[in-house]
Amino acid sequence: MTDLINLMNDLLWGSILVYLLVGVGIYFTFRLGFIQFRHFGHMFSVLRNSRKSDKSGISSFQALCTSLAARVGTGNMAGVAVALTLGGPGAIFWMWMTAMVGMATSFAESTLAQLYKTRDKDGNYRGGPAYYMEKGLGMRWMGVLFSIFLIVAFGLVFNAVQANSISSAMHTAFGFKPLYVGIVIVLLSAFVIFGGIRKIARTAELIVPFMALAYIVIALAVVFINIDKLPAVISLVFRSAFGLEQAAAGGVGYAIAQAMINGVKRGLFSNEAGMGSAPNAAASATPYPPHPASQGYVQMLGVFVDTIVICSATVAIILMSGEYVPHGEITGIELTQRALSSQVGDWGSIFIAFAIFFFAFTSIIANYSYAETNLIFLEHNNKKGLIVFRIIVLGMVMFGSLATLPVVWSMADVSMGLMAIVNLVAILLLSGIVVKLAKDYNRQLKAGKLPTFDANDYPELKSQLEEGIWDNNPSQ
Repeated sequence: MTDLINLMNDLLWGSILVYLLVGVGIYFTFRLGFIQFRHFGHMFSVLRNSRKSDKSGISSFQALCTSLAARVGTGNMAGVAVALTLGGPGAIFWMWMTAMVGMATSFAESTLAQLYKTRDKDGNYRGGPAYYMEKGLGMRWMGVLFSIFLIVAFGLVFNAVQANSISSAMHTAFGFKPLYVGIVIVLLSAFVIFGGIRKIARTAELIVPFMALAYIVIALAVVFINIDKLPAVISLVFRSAFGLEQAAAGGVGYAIAQAMINGVKRGLFSNEAGMGSAPNAAASATPYPPHPASQGYVQMLGVFVDTIVICSATVAIILMSGEYVPHGEITGIELTQRALSSQVGDWGSIFIAFAIFFFAFTSIIANYSYAETNLIFLEHNNKKGLIVFRIIVLGMVMFGSLATLPVVWSMADVSMGLMAIVNLVAILLLSGIVVKLAKDYNRQLKAGKLPTFDANDYPELKSQLEEGIWDNNPSQ
């Protein structure tokens, strides 16, 4: 079984996804006129008015926190350490590049999710790739395929990965047995996920901003302590990315390939751009301005915060600590803990343990919310099915607390890769609509108007949209 998983990983990540992911990001970057750079400041303008919501949707800020809850977790702490160990410092450069082009991909998928959202039987907004595949492309089979991959990846495998990192961090910091840690995670997760999507959003809104800010402050303190090392660290990342660091020893091509593959892989795992996960949160929001593209800007900011800010914080902590050893045995969350402890003392390991606990815990509940949305797409809101699925998810959380890292991580890579391929194909097929919506939004913005989506302006789309979602937009 392990050999089969490794074979699929080599096929997906050795060629297909590295080129497809970066290629789609570059494609949307050009099609949208370098939107992530030209409108960088506008992302923050949209965020200022992101606390509005209504009875059908959560606020844009809650949607951002929910997507960040899923994004900010093991990928930012354990994943960065793994990328460094396997791909060298150059992997971090490719992580950054994946994020920069991925911002445009994230804009595309989140805008489409908003456009094609629906209301479930409880009156809550639901949507995501499965919904735009069915409504926008008329391919329900494609939506079903995507939903199955997402449920396996996010509802089951990724939650096992998050729980694994929590139990590992708690064992390293306090010596707690994984079994007891697993029981605590299961009980806390059950309390939140049985409360529904709004409880998940409220929990993410409370925890994520606080923990992210605390982690960034700690990283900045480490940088300040080691400010004299900063130029050398930055130089090391860039030199390694292009094989200059390895030139003297030979094997330049292999070194570049390993840096690129591990950087792109861990970059996608961390920021999830193009994977089709964050759009599930984006679709749940009541957007302001009341236009699908406004959620594109909000989720673009999520990619930036996740990778360029938080992942870079972990990079600074590890590379400035002197604990990093190329292809060393110490990797994952343990390397991050040791690195911080060497800088600030023993409490650094404890801080990382608590940070990974809260980041990974919020990832578990956000991942569940994504899976729930797709289960509703498959079952049309079968309440009994949701209860059974919640119990299965909690079982995977316990499994992850006790399992070994390599097997779980490899399973995550395969399921994530298959899911991403289906979503990337869909957004490419719908790219013309993304461009139309972006132009419409920015035309109104330049005219000094509040960008507002009117379905009547798009007769070719109106029949694809759920009745009442945009015709009677409550934000207007």
